[in-house]
Amino acid sequence: MIHDLVNKVTNLRMLVEATLDFPEEEIDFLEQSDARGQLAAIRATLDDVFMHASQGALLRDGLNVVLAGKPNVGKSSLLNVLAGSDVAIVTPIAGTTRDKVTETIQIEGMPLNIIDTAGIREAEEDGGGPDEVERIGIERTWGEVAKADVILHMLDADRGPTLEDEKITERFPDGVPVIRIWNKIDRSGHKPAVDKMSDATHIYLSATDQVGIDLLRGELLRIAGWQQTVESRYLARERHLIALKAARDYLESAAMHASVDNQASDKSLDLFAEELRLAQERLSSITGKFTPDDLLGVIFSRFCIGK
Repeated sequence: MIHDLVNKVTNLRMLVEATLDFPEEEIDFLEQSDARGQLAAIRATLDDVFMHASQGALLRDGLNVVLAGKPNVGKSSLLNVLAGSDVAIVTPIAGTTRDKVTETIQIEGMPLNIIDTAGIREAEEDGGGPDEVERIGIERTWGEVAKADVILHMLDADRGPTLEDEKITERFPDGVPVIRIWNKIDRSGHKPAVDKMSDATHIYLSATDQVGIDLLRGELLRIAGWQQTVESRYLARERHLIALKAARDYLESAAMHASVDNQASDKSLDLFAEELRLAQERLSSITGKFTPDDLLGVIFSRFCIGK
């Protein structure tokens, strides 16, 4: 697939470079060959490759799922249920979890790194609240939240939302999927359910009774983009993902320079060619190097330049 992309970018570069380097030959292939249409097709293919590459990376490295919320809302209990064993200590004492506890599980073959964190709370008016060790744990909680692929915001369904819950929500980073887990429905009387709302997906469950857990598993798979047939996924290395993303950005810039508004500008054509070159360099870093002489060879093999 990557080799095919490189070939398509090479062909498009050939058309542009021939127009730039041999104007006396009156090669007007940009319009005749639908350069914009070719570029759009290349970008669509690259988007698909990037999506599958990202999924392949998830299959290899796992999705980082961070449990966050106030103390005693059931974070450690949920981790134990998902892990199938008592990997985290569960007590009614606030501040029991003082550092992260990480357990890697698999759901339908998809690895998930479930990270339990210290409960988030502030100092109380009477001087109570977290001690120094717990405060360090809370700081580390926010560090894990900042790196999360998915945030599970645990709340107490029996007590309902509180001002503290809202303050926690306000600090979540933008762009990270959030699932609001309303735990303890065995006390609140709620039924297990998934409620997709504008702010986040809300799931009602009971970690104690292990009710509604499959709803959470299904939502995590949906966020991860899991599909039943994963055998064909491209298991990308980190450098491959970086290269693919850079190529996407360069092709986006190329599309801007090739827009109808810029078509009459020689400078835009030069910039169009340069963005294609940079995109090809990034793709070729995955498949192997491609030199300027290689491109000239393609141009001369396709056209009777100078004859």
